[in-house]
Amino acid sequence: MKTLTKEMQSAITPTMALDLLKDGNKRFVSNLKINRNLLQQANETSDGQHPFAVILSCIDSRTSAELIFDQGLGDVFSVRIAGNIINEDILGSMEFGCKVAGSKIIVVLGHTKCGAVKGACDHVEMGNLTALLTKIRPAVDDETTTTENRTSSNPVFVENVSTINVKRTVKSIMERSPILKEMIESGEIGIIGGSHDIATGEVSFFHDTSSIHNI
Repeated sequence: MKTLTKEMQSAITPTMALDLLKDGNKRFVSNLKINRNLLQQANETSDGQHPFAVILSCIDSRTSAELIFDQGLGDVFSVRIAGNIINEDILGSMEFGCKVAGSKIIVVLGHTKCGAVKGACDHVEMGNLTALLTKIRPAVDDETTTTENRTSSNPVFVENVSTINVKRTVKSIMERSPILKEMIESGEIGIIGGSHDIATGEVSFFHDTSSIHNI
């Protein structure tokens, strides 16, 4: 697998970027990862990097973007924070990744059985975690289909909240970053949300969150 160059990155469209991630996830699920010389890639990217994607995912140890999308060094910017929430620093990182470094797609990736989402569902308060979980609480409030047992012990409720949280984050990126919004609306980059099933490894994309045409 070739290390991405500036020319290769420039030739990738948002649709192609999404296909690269989908194909990589298929390889991961099938346990057919591409054989890479990571040491060689480290050397080849030492003077510059040209990732094609920015992936915002949870810190969960089972949800490593490079692994579940079968990508190598220099392929993706990986932003990780509990509950895949956003703040000014993460938005700034995304703006760097896309506007400055040339990435073609932003993926907001939740996952099943998310501990941060469960904490928000249970109104957990603990140190600095309290402020983080507050950012997920609007997704809990937006989940109106569950009328009983609105806690982490209800797996359907948890997954519903997780999906809503991803979709809210996609929307918030558009609302809070004029730079990214302009790039998305012009088709220069794409954005999409999705969820990683920690049991099967499969990533499902939420096409109703997508700005990418022809998918």
